[in-house]
Parts: sequence; C-alpha cells; structure tokens
Amino acid sequence: MAARRISSLLTRSLSVSSSSVSTSLFSSLGKNSGRNGIGKRFSTAAALEDLIVPPVQIAYTQNLIDGKFVDAASGKTFPTYDPRTGDVIANVAEGDAEDIDRAVAAARKAFDEGPWPKMTPYERSRIMLRFADLVEKHSEELAALETWNNGKPHEQSAKSELPMFIRLFHYYAGWADKIHGLTVPADGPHHVQTLHEPIGVAGQIIPWNFPLIMFAWKVGPALACGNTIVLKTAEQTPLTALYVAKLFHEAGLPPGVLNVVSGYGPTAGAALASHMDVDKVAFTGSTDTGKIVLELAAKSNLKPVTLELGGKSPFIICEDADVDKAVELAHFALFFNQGQCCCAGSRTFVHERVYDEFLEKAKARALRRVVGDPFRKGVEQGPQIDTEQFEKVLRYIRAGIESNATLECGGDRLGTKGYFVQPTVFSNVMDDMLIAKDEIFGPVQSILKFK
Repeated sequence: MAARRISSLLTRSLSVSSSSVSTSLFSSLGKNSGRNGIGKRFSTAAALEDLIVPPVQIAYTQNLIDGKFVDAASGKTFPTYDPRTGDVIANVAEGDAEDIDRAVAAARKAFDEGPWPKMTPYERSRIMLRFADLVEKHSEELAALETWNNGKPHEQSAKSELPMFIRLFHYYAGWADKIHGLTVPADGPHHVQTLHEPIGVAGQIIPWNFPLIMFAWKVGPALACGNTIVLKTAEQTPLTALYVAKLFHEAGLPPGVLNVVSGYGPTAGAALASHMDVDKVAFTGSTDTGKIVLELAAKSNLKPVTLELGGKSPFIICEDADVDKAVELAHFALFFNQGQCCCAGSRTFVHERVYDEFLEKAKARALRRVVGDPFRKGVEQGPQIDTEQFEKVLRYIRAGIESNATLECGGDRLGTKGYFVQPTVFSNVMDDMLIAKDEIFGPVQSILKFK
C-alpha cells in the first residue's frame, strides 16, 4: 500500500490534454476495441451529478513551525483542490526555502536544547499514545478530510486507513522503550557495547496517494527514536497532515519537534533535501524524483537517505488457480485506491490455459466496478488525484491502443467534470509495450499471456 508518483521535487509537464486524449481514443478504437469495450455501461453511482457536501470544515491551512501555525514567509498561498470537481477547497500557505530554514532551525533547537531526545522513552510513548487516542476521537473529520482532498472512497478512509493509522501509532509507541544496544564479546579485558541514539533532525517528504498512512510511516518511527522532524507534505494533499500535527501538540508534543511545511517540490522539497542542518532524509515518491533527492543529499552534507520509489509488480495466475478468486484478487491488486499504489499488481500474467476464461471474467468485473462520488456508500472508485495524473493515465491508455493491445473495456474519462477514469482492461499486452513497462498509476489493467 505504499505510495508513489508524487511531485515532491519535480513536476513533469504533459504534452497531452484530456480533450486531445479523448478525441484520439475514439478515433483509434476500431479493431483494437474488445466487444465489451467502449459503449458498455459502467456501474456508476449517480453521484457524479449530485455530489455530497463533505461533513468537515477546513481549520488549518498555515505551516506549522515551532508549535505554531504561521503564514509562509513570502505571504504566498497555493490552492488545494477537490478531485471530484477540480474546484478549490482552500488556499494553503506556500512554503519555500525560507520556511524550510525556519522549520529546520526550530527542529534543531528542539533536538539540541529541548526535552524530547532527553525524555524517557516511556514518556515519549505516552505522548504518542495520547495522540493516537485524539486521532480516534477526531477520526470522522479526518476520514472526511482525507477523502475530500484525495478522492479515495470514504469507506476506505474511515474503515481501513484511519484504524490503520491509529494502530500504527500504537505500534510505534510500543517501540520507544524497546530500542537498545548490545554488549559484544571481545578478546582480552575489554568491554564493548553498542548504543542506539537519535540521529537528529529528520527531513521527510511524503506523497499524495496515502497522505495519513505515509505520515504515520514517516513520523512514527522518527519520533519513537527521539528525533525531531521537518515534514513536507505533497502539495496536492496538505490538509490532513496539518490537522493531525495540531492533535500531536494537543497530546503534549513539545514545540519544534514536529514541523509541517506545505509547498512545491522544486522550492520546499529541494531546500529540505539539500539542507546542511538536516541529518537524514526519508522520501517516498517516483524513481525519477528519488534520484534527485539522493543527489541533493549527497551534494550537501552527505546525509543518509531512505528512498521508497516506484514499482511495476507482477500478479501471476497459474493454470491450476481458482479463476473466480484470481479475478477478484487481481482486480483488487490493480484498481485499489484508483490504481494509485506503488505495489499495485499492474502486470497481470495469466497462463494460456485459463487466459480466455480469466479475461472474460476480469472484463466483466471491471464493468461492474462502481465509480462515483467517493462520499457515497458502495462506491469503489473515486477520481484520480489531479488533472496531471488524470491526463497521464489517459495518455497511457492511448499508447496501449496505438501499440495494438486490445482495449476490452473502459478507455476514457467518466462524466464531464472532475478526474474520473473508466476502469480499463487491456488484453494481448506484450512485454515491450509502454503499458507493460511504465508505472501508469491509474485504473488500467494490462493482461499478459504466458505458458
């Protein structure tokens, strides 16, 4: 479930607009369209016309530095959008290099002079547990905010991701007083031991596809070990990180220990990765951006870097598989979270003896997938995150058609507003096709045959 394809340091321009993609798709179908493809009705929720008003208010849009919400040093803001419509939800403080400097200075002071690293591990764990309790208390607002800003189904946010977030912080809190070194046997009259100590100021850059879960995976371990943090959110989804960071301070986290800066990759992200007073960087996102993070870290103070990057994972169905079960599992492995998942099973390999049966059932399952307003009960798929990702997915669909893969169903946008894409299935996919090689990060299933 880890995250990918964020624009944390770079944004790549696309040469294809959604309108030109749609036009070329319809003109390119013909012999490459499966008999149940374009024109077949999808199981859509009527919610595309009547959108539910999210049951949450926007409370926090400033950067959180040294325990206080503050405007960006430049005074600039940037819009964050509702992917259901493309409308602006709120304007958020646009952090840049100066804001990163301020946040790092606060984190450095909190580490060198503040109580957090010197606090007993037990007390650190108690603050983390109090935080988890506060998140549970506010879970309804957070689930609604996550869906509103990201577009994922509300049932997924409320029933899976918020409970997981709370459980993760219980888990990391439990580690705080169990991190210790070793005594090591030595030749002669010597005493040898290892000691595990906090690294210092951790710079963290998280993506947009699982904003809260990625916050937990980055922030939880660093705090349990006694570090201080400067976290840069994805510019597409800054809202829930600011909300939970406020709850952390309500739980008793000292000022300066956790600082959250919203902003763009080339400014805030690059400044964090190259900062001379940051001791370690953790990044989740695309492989191309990960290379830049690594380069900036090396060229500055040679800080250690943890990278969690892109993927193109295979899902392999052998000839003795239960086909019905395999169809459902392969469907979930690809279409979960609108296909915006780094470990998605995005290359579906099917043995030739069961290929035809699997294909027909996989196509039928995609056509039954319920796409619509993610706040409506029963909706399985919401919109893609933004116009850039939306257009990119449609570009790859066009590439699949042009490379002579067979479009079995889907292949276009759904509705007239927002970033909804029809669940799409390609058959007769070959290893050298772009849709078999590149991480599409969208609801496009590529089915390959093997023997």
